[in-house]
Amino acid sequence: VDCSFSRGVCDWKQDADDDFDWNPADRDRGDGYYMAVPAFVGHKKDTGRLTLLLTSLKPKSSYCLIFSYRLAGERVGKLRVFLENKKTAPVWEQNKGKDERWRTGKIEIFQGAETTNSVTFESERGKGKTGEIGVDNVILISGLCPED
Repeated sequence: VDCSFSRGVCDWKQDADDDFDWNPADRDRGDGYYMAVPAFVGHKKDTGRLTLLLTSLKPKSSYCLIFSYRLAGERVGKLRVFLENKKTAPVWEQNKGKDERWRTGKIEIFQGAETTNSVTFESERGKGKTGEIGVDNVILISGLCPED
């Protein structure tokens, strides 16, 4: 699965039961789009969820989810990643960036007898009024995550 938002949005679905939607945003250099939530959308603790539907993962195999993310701005909020079969606790969470730069996130997905059908990116609004939370270049590869 290779989902950059410049080529359409793959099988992404906005959650209808959350507080706000993620929206496409232009990249600075004009080379495509990413999905973002501006800091001023909603109220503190409101969440927005964007889910990638996964259709053909094989049971008893390993996968690596790699994605670019950015948390820009003071007290902008949190970015979490949930796997469909582990909805209660996030498998990845970040609550601030050292700077405005894009970073890479990696998550190992181990399939048991039941396969993961979706990955959800959740943005939680913080106290900040400026900045944004962004996600781009979501790639799922089979096998373990590569070392940096």
